[in-house]
Amino acid sequence: MTEACCIVVGASHAGGQLAVSLRQQGWEGRILVIGDEPYLPYNRPPLSKTFLSGEKHIEDLLIRPEAQYEKVGIDFLLGQRVSAIDKKNKTVTLSKGESFAYDKLALTTGAIVRPLDIAGSELKGVLYLRDISDVEHIRQFIGKGKKAVIVGGGYIGLETAAMLRKLGLQVTVLEAAERILNRVTAPQVSEFYIRVHREEGVQLETGVDIQGFVGQDRVEQVQCGDGTVYPADLVIIGIGVIPNTELAEAAGLAVENGIKVNDFCQTSDPDIAAAGDCTNHFNGFYQRNLRLESVQNAMEQAKVAAATLCDKPIQYNALPWFWSDQYDIKLQIAGLSTDYDDLVIRGDHNDGRKFSAFYLKQGRVIAVDAINSPQDFMFGKQIITQKLLLDKTSLSAPGISLKDFLKK
Repeated sequence: MTEACCIVVGASHAGGQLAVSLRQQGWEGRILVIGDEPYLPYNRPPLSKTFLSGEKHIEDLLIRPEAQYEKVGIDFLLGQRVSAIDKKNKTVTLSKGESFAYDKLALTTGAIVRPLDIAGSELKGVLYLRDISDVEHIRQFIGKGKKAVIVGGGYIGLETAAMLRKLGLQVTVLEAAERILNRVTAPQVSEFYIRVHREEGVQLETGVDIQGFVGQDRVEQVQCGDGTVYPADLVIIGIGVIPNTELAEAAGLAVENGIKVNDFCQTSDPDIAAAGDCTNHFNGFYQRNLRLESVQNAMEQAKVAAATLCDKPIQYNALPWFWSDQYDIKLQIAGLSTDYDDLVIRGDHNDGRKFSAFYLKQGRVIAVDAINSPQDFMFGKQIITQKLLLDKTSLSAPGISLKDFLKK
């Protein structure tokens, strides 16, 4: 009798965790992880920070060393791309034509960069930052005094700007919206980061309409709709990502802004699970469907998906949380601030580099942005999960401990 096989497509955060969790949940058959990069699952957050700066190397990024996977009998097929899934015959086919049969399948295909298709986008030096090879390309254009233009004032763009300034480059950030972090933070948090980046020497412009990139063989300028020209030795585009659902769509799985999964990370095919940035799930805290780009979500969903594939279903219901490191600032985010109707600032966002923003809806905290305030982050998570009604005046007073709220 042939042993059962579970194939994991995507050697991502979610893919590596899912494979390990399968063993922990009692899967006795073969586990095969197929990844299109030539690396074992690695941490992506440091890519725009310590890996870009050269402080960390590829080996430092690995989530687990190879020996740990070998110890529990997890096989990897790296540098290979899956081109098709046949649900009926339960096979996956690689782009080179080789096929593998599965009993259970997991999709952890993550997300891909959102491209900016404008004039000159094909020039050398116009790059994205999503994986190790992207960073290795960017490094070729880095040098003290060189001019870098970041397109996009989201977290990736701002983190990259911070690191390039540390490396001695002249940095300009261009954002199309009227403020940076427009979709994910309150105006006060945006104002804080604008101040900090300008204090660090970054030229930061909002409401910018980029028309194209200009250069002979490589990028030399960024041209804008109002006639403004920004010189550039390097352009990094960071305008978001899109879920990598191409395989799932072609296989006939339900897809809507991500691969649709139920509370147990099961797709529309009961023998196929999915986890991570590629999925769209119903979140009990916010009572709506979400697609999250988060390491925490990827890891927790992977554990749930593994349990489902082992017929030990557990319901996924985790509060989303995120983080961002820029200069000497650690931002920790608990919850989602979408549709907030009130805001409480704890501390001073106009001075210094430490404060918290609490987002409320109908009197209850639904999210917190904690800047260099780890205690506010931890207590904010508890306040959100316990759905506590708070006195806004006391919440805004830094002298009153958040522990007192929890005691009450």
